[in-house]
Amino acid sequence: MKLKLILGTTILIFGATAFADFAAGMKAYKSGDYATALHEWRPIAEAGGAYTQWNLDFMNASGEGIKTAFKWYQLAAGQGTANGQLRLGNMFYRGDGVAQDYNAAFKWYELAAEQGYYAAQFNLGVMYEEGLGVTQDYKAAVKWYQLAAEQGAADAQLSLGLMYATGQGVPRDYIRVHMWWNIAASQGNKEALANRGKVEKMMLPANISKAKQLAKECIAKDYMGC
Repeated sequence: MKLKLILGTTILIFGATAFADFAAGMKAYKSGDYATALHEWRPIAEAGGAYTQWNLDFMNASGEGIKTAFKWYQLAAGQGTANGQLRLGNMFYRGDGVAQDYNAAFKWYELAAEQGYYAAQFNLGVMYEEGLGVTQDYKAAVKWYQLAAEQGAADAQLSLGLMYATGQGVPRDYIRVHMWWNIAASQGNKEALANRGKVEKMMLPANISKAKQLAKECIAKDYMGC
C-alpha cells in the first residue's frame, strides 16, 4: 500500500529577524532559487527551527542530497515535530539514504500518529496489517485506519472498507464495506469507486440503500463515530 508524504501545518515562532529570513527563503524556494533558499534557511534550522528542518526536503533539488535531508528530519523528529517524524519514518520504510529498517519506521510513525497526524496513522495501520516492524495485528490496523478515516483520509477509508470485506480485525460486514468505499469514492478515490461497484453485486438492494444512508450520515458528521 502506498504511504503518505504529506506536509501539514505547524505554528511558527520566530523572532523578527528569523521570520524575515524564513520568509525570504520561502520566496526564493517558490521561485525555484534553491541556493538562496538554502542560504536563508540553514541558519534557522541549525538554531533549532524544527519547521525549517523538516521543510528542508528541497535540498534534494538543490543538489545537497537525500542524506542531508535525512539529517534535518532527524533533528526535527527529535524535537517532537510530527512532520519530521513522518518523513523520517518514510525514509526508513523505503530505505532512502539509510538502510531500510521497518522497526525504525514503525517507531517514528507511531510517535507522529500519537500526535494525531493522520498520514502517520494510516501508515501505522499498514504496518500492523502487513506485520512490518511489528507483530501483525489486524485489530490494531483497524484502530489506526479508523482514526485516519475520521480525519477524512480517503486511503484510510478505502483500507477500512477492505478490512470489513475480509473480516480482518472486524466482523465481515458488506454494509460497512459499501459505506466506507462510498465515502472514499466521494473524495475521488478511484479504487474505492471500482470496489463499490463490485460489492454492490453481492448485496441486496435494501442493504445497498442502508449503506448509502449510513455514508450520507457519516459525511454529515465529518466522518466521526461512523
